[in-house]
Amino acid sequence: MAAPKLESFRRGSMFDGSFRRGSMFDGSFRQSMRDRLILQSRGYSNVNDDDKTSVRCCSYSYFSDNITGVVKKLKDVLVTAWEMGTADPRKMIFSAKMGLALTLTSILIFFKIPGLELSGHYLWAILTVVVIFEFSIGATFSKGCNRGLGTLSAGGLALGMSWISEMTGNWADVFNAASIFVVAFFATYAKLYPTMKPYEYGFRVFLLTYCYVIVSGYKTGEFMETAVSRFLLIALGASVGLIVNTCIYPIWAGEDLHNLVAKNFVNVATSLEGCVNGYLECVAYDTIPSRILVYEAVAEDPVYSGYRSAVQSTSQEDTLMSFASWEPPHGPYKSFRYPWALYVKVGGALRHCAIMVMALHGCILSEIQAAEDRRREFRNELQRVGIEGAKVLRYIGESLKKMEKLNPIEDILYEIHQAAEELQSKIDKKSYLLVNAKNWEIGNRPRVRDLTDEQKISNLDSDLSRILAHKSQSEATLRPPKNWDDVTTAANLSSATMLPYLQSRTMIHKQPSWPSRISITPGSMLQPPLGEPGKMYESASNLSLATFASLLIEFVARLENLVNAYDELSVKANFKEAVSE
Repeated sequence: MAAPKLESFRRGSMFDGSFRRGSMFDGSFRQSMRDRLILQSRGYSNVNDDDKTSVRCCSYSYFSDNITGVVKKLKDVLVTAWEMGTADPRKMIFSAKMGLALTLTSILIFFKIPGLELSGHYLWAILTVVVIFEFSIGATFSKGCNRGLGTLSAGGLALGMSWISEMTGNWADVFNAASIFVVAFFATYAKLYPTMKPYEYGFRVFLLTYCYVIVSGYKTGEFMETAVSRFLLIALGASVGLIVNTCIYPIWAGEDLHNLVAKNFVNVATSLEGCVNGYLECVAYDTIPSRILVYEAVAEDPVYSGYRSAVQSTSQEDTLMSFASWEPPHGPYKSFRYPWALYVKVGGALRHCAIMVMALHGCILSEIQAAEDRRREFRNELQRVGIEGAKVLRYIGESLKKMEKLNPIEDILYEIHQAAEELQSKIDKKSYLLVNAKNWEIGNRPRVRDLTDEQKISNLDSDLSRILAHKSQSEATLRPPKNWDDVTTAANLSSATMLPYLQSRTMIHKQPSWPSRISITPGSMLQPPLGEPGKMYESASNLSLATFASLLIEFVARLENLVNAYDELSVKANFKEAVSE
């Protein structure tokens, strides 16, 4: 067999000829050597070097680098775990309580009860502690009650079915299989009913217990002992878990819900101030973080993370509310059937306002921006609305934290309503700055070429005074604000406080108006057009300021619903009366 192979090798016309002529193989070999030298000169010394790779895989430096990387990752994990424990010490306490509960259960299950041998079914007590032991007391009570009811009802039903199966004689196998199918069908279907969602875990335990008692009891013939031992061990594990979790540093879901809603008030107030001050200072993102565009968490941006935490807390509030309803009276929450659902209602009203703050932030992120001089014209009114709105949110949040009612004598919305009316009045008087006044059908101004900008604005005011005199009587009557000098001073101080933070961020710069923004790159196709399209872009840029102002006024309108929701909560939860300072 070797000779033919050798002969074919000699007759290999293609391989032999190409090798002699060096037309294909030699050229590719030279090219590969040339590429190899180029890559080595650039630092890629191990390219296509199988021998060196195999040697390096077994070298000391290879193992040393891998061990160093593993140690570094382990160090990072330990540091992260330590930071998590120090940030919330309750997590470490909860872990210690879990270990203590399991230790006590494993000791108790070996005590022999006269007439019952429980050590053969000890696993159910261990599983019960692991399953029902939750972070909060309400969650532990919820799972414990679901597990107890599911076990008790399934055990009773299984004992009844076992008694019937004994009467069927030879058809006992068929009857047990059919009963498992029927019970599983109806239990699963009932679990999917919307009002049964809080008891879903109970239905799962019901199915597990029924199948276990039927199958295990049928094999051993001891239905009663199997059902009783399982129920006693589950009761033992649930009792140990509830006692340890409740008596040792209890963690209440109701208190977490209370603190979460109060914290969201402060976060939304911070975002509101940041949006208004950022818009008036004409700040913009140099590059918008991609996480903001996909609505992910960005810890580095307090304006974004503030309102996002309030908008995203819907599911968390619902979960905490469902757990808090299982908790007994404790601490300041001393009444049975405490109105935890009203906390969720207050949180929903706050989210209704936070959505407007999100829209205000969207104006800062928008490509359409008003010119700085136009924003300066409405600066005082916009800033006053922002300051008063944040003040109302912080006042309600602080009252909720202290569990106090709102002051019945003082109207907390009076100042912000006046600020909103001032802003609306300023928009009415200076509306020609927000639109292209040359295209007005009423009150067109005569074209005067030699007048200055200030004189043109003065002439516009005089012309518009006649038009504004015929406005609808449905507009709100303006009330002169009180202490206007104090409000203006506070607005300037707030702006001065936020300015160093805004200037310290590397990703923020002065915000140009829209026509100049689209022509940043020289020679770009997005150059500002001339003629009528250019006027259209200018008109859209001016309308962005009107959009920001209208969103701010809408935020003020939504505050009343928030105040009403808090008043309802404070009455039904028996908050204490407000203390006048």
